[in-house]
This record gives sequence, structure tokens and C-alpha cells, in this order.
Amino acid sequence: MRNSVATNVSRDTRPPWHRPPPLIAHPAIRTRGTIGGSIAYADPAAELPACIVALDADIVARGGNGERRIPAAEFFLGLYETALAEFEMIVAIEIPKIGLTRKQIVAELARRSGDYAIAGLVLAADVDGNMLENMRAVFFGVGDAPVLARGAMDALDAGAGIDAACAALDQDLDPAADLQGGHAMKRHLARVLLRRAVNSLGSSRAAA
Repeated sequence: MRNSVATNVSRDTRPPWHRPPPLIAHPAIRTRGTIGGSIAYADPAAELPACIVALDADIVARGGNGERRIPAAEFFLGLYETALAEFEMIVAIEIPKIGLTRKQIVAELARRSGDYAIAGLVLAADVDGNMLENMRAVFFGVGDAPVLARGAMDALDAGAGIDAACAALDQDLDPAADLQGGHAMKRHLARVLLRRAVNSLGSSRAAA
């Protein structure tokens, strides 16, 4: 995971890939961790699983019966549960090539730097001036697995506005209360993140 932070290769070819690692825990953990390991572990508060869902990636798994490709949106089944079969392992992650107008942002809220996110969001969209199209909004830390917020995405793509998209999160998200915060608090934070991310992508500060 250290190489994804330190090199420009992923920055040039997959814009968002260099963004999540600095948010993950601390340098000692990032140095020993791997991208495939984070995805296979499927921590619902982890950044990388949400990133590959937002990027519409395929996970390449190999086992005794050969090799198969699993869409990222179908890979995470529940709390620390994935579509990997017994004795299968991740051997590659295939990310579709993106256009120059495709922008992404990774945002999260945590009590301290390095803590697990109370709520997080990966937002990807085609940016044309202040217009955002073909959005993919994936939340983490607010469910048993990365959550593709289809209702909010549909509202934004239809031009219904950010208020309608935030209201749609009531149907998209059903966060459980935990030591980090309650159900209502997590939904509120998800709305805050969505507003910030949409405003950021639609401004001159849009992520590259």
C-alpha cells in the first residue's frame, strides 16, 4: 500500500487511487498492508472497498476451479463477508479506464487522524463545468458493507438537487448504532459528506 502513496503511476492512470491511503490508520499499518488484503478483509469502515465499488472495478479471484471475475458491487456481501469461495484468493483488481472528465473525491469523518471513519464517502462523477453526471456515491462506515447510494445518485443525475439527494439517503442508508455514534448521527454525517463532496466536485477544487 506504501507504493500507492509514494508513486505517481496510480495518480496518472487512476486518479482516486492515491487519495485513500493517507486516510488509512497510520504509516506503520499502511506500510505492511496490501490493497488486496484490505478488500478481502472487507471491513465496512475501510476506504479501499468503497473505492473499488465507486470505480466499478472487477475483482479477479483464483482457486481450485480456475479464475473468475466478480463485480465489486457484488463482492461485499455483509459484515466481513465477501463472495470469495473457500480456497479462493484475490489475484488482481481490474479498474475500467476513465475519461479525462471523470473526477473523484474521498471524504470521511473520524474522531482523530488514523481512527476508523464514523462515516465516509467516495463520490465519482463526470464533471462538465458545474454540472455533475453519471455519479457513483459509495458510503463506508454506515453499513455492514460499502453502500452504493442508488437513490441519492438517481436524484442527482435527474437534476433534483442536493436536498433531494440527501433526503434519498433515508432509504439508501440504514446505519446501526455503535460506539462511534447513533443511527441518526451517522445519517446526518452522511448528508454532510454528500453535500461537501458534491460542492467540491462541482467547483474549481474538483479532485483530479
